[in-house]
Amino acid sequence: MSASSIDPGESNGVSEAATRRALARARDGKSLDQSESTILLHARGDDLRVLLGYAARTRDAGLEAAGRPGVITYSKKVFIPLTRLCRDRCGYCTFATVPGKLDSLFLSPDEVLQIARQGAALGCKEALFTLGDRPEARWKQARQWLDAHGYDDTLSYVREMAIRVLEETGLLPHLNPGVLSWEDFQRLKPVAPSMGMMLETTAERLFTEKGAPHFGSPDKDPAVRLRVLRDAGRSNVAFTTGILIGIGETPAERVDAIFALQAVAREYGGIQEVIVQNFRAKPDTKMRSTPDAELTDLAATIAVTRLVLGPEARIQAPPNLVGHEHRLILEAGIDDWGGVSPLTPDHVNPERPWPQLDTLAELTAAAGFTLRERLTVYPPYLREPWLHPQVSAHVAALADPVTGLADESAVLRGRPWQEPAGAAASGGQFPARLC
Repeated sequence: MSASSIDPGESNGVSEAATRRALARARDGKSLDQSESTILLHARGDDLRVLLGYAARTRDAGLEAAGRPGVITYSKKVFIPLTRLCRDRCGYCTFATVPGKLDSLFLSPDEVLQIARQGAALGCKEALFTLGDRPEARWKQARQWLDAHGYDDTLSYVREMAIRVLEETGLLPHLNPGVLSWEDFQRLKPVAPSMGMMLETTAERLFTEKGAPHFGSPDKDPAVRLRVLRDAGRSNVAFTTGILIGIGETPAERVDAIFALQAVAREYGGIQEVIVQNFRAKPDTKMRSTPDAELTDLAATIAVTRLVLGPEARIQAPPNLVGHEHRLILEAGIDDWGGVSPLTPDHVNPERPWPQLDTLAELTAAAGFTLRERLTVYPPYLREPWLHPQVSAHVAALADPVTGLADESAVLRGRPWQEPAGAAASGGQFPARLC
């Protein structure tokens, strides 16, 4: 369903005059307020085609200014699910589980390095560490495992494994360990050129109301997650975030989240990319009967996000969640497909396989764009203060010196990573390292 074949939709109570006024402001490049943005989320049929055109124009101007006209990027990665234990209880999640369903509570170092080495052999450059939020705060088994192996907490183990991946494979760690404190950012920045955490939504009722998707999940408090985004900016961390649509938020609440991201990006400059992800229902979850977010709704949301965040923003949508509508999503204004793996499944959406990279390149070319590989850290962040000196050589070895994107001819190999003098020691029988 490209923009040329979008079916007309319901007006959802938005007047034609209000829609025309909001579209006119978008046409003229004027800043949209939250009310106008909410109106545009309802655009369907001809109005949606027009909206997508304005968003695509804005995206194209940004690509031109960035020196990559017509280039859509992606990151070639491996997915390292370090642990599937989590202290949260999100109603849509199949990734998190309970100790009794796991053969091992955490991946061992050998398992982590096996995944990373296999990825390096296939030319991957990103090692995406995904795990639940602070599992030791909920599960005594996780606490016992960490104690037995000499780690103060899960993040100490994350840090250890990131160093091992850097030293032994050369892949660049991207860390998704959930909610982080200011101190956590200082611990992890020297071992990873980028990190991430989805904002998902700013709708507090989805966190506070019993039965809501985030009820009983302390790390899904919108105020907490916004604090993390601000701390990432203050710590000069290149950070990936985004919104999850279709989990019960209203259009106005969705727009509020987009504007919250705009505020953080403007104040700190550390949001390197924004994911606009559509909810897809999964079996064996509380929300298994909730309808999937419609792809026209996703397209409208991407377009509004593009217009609000502007041409310089890097906006992505996961290509394995959009069915056959890749052209529609490109027309909506994305400039990146996110991380795609030729080796590991999407452990968060295991029922949705990644497209083959050759297929993704063909789909992108059919829409008039060229697909290029990037690194886990975007070109504007390949410098201090964003890039820590202890990982700068690892990044430089894989970066195209002209574009800052990935050097697809780079040879993956491990490089030494050194602890700064005077760093505090932490245990770990895998083997011991300063953490």
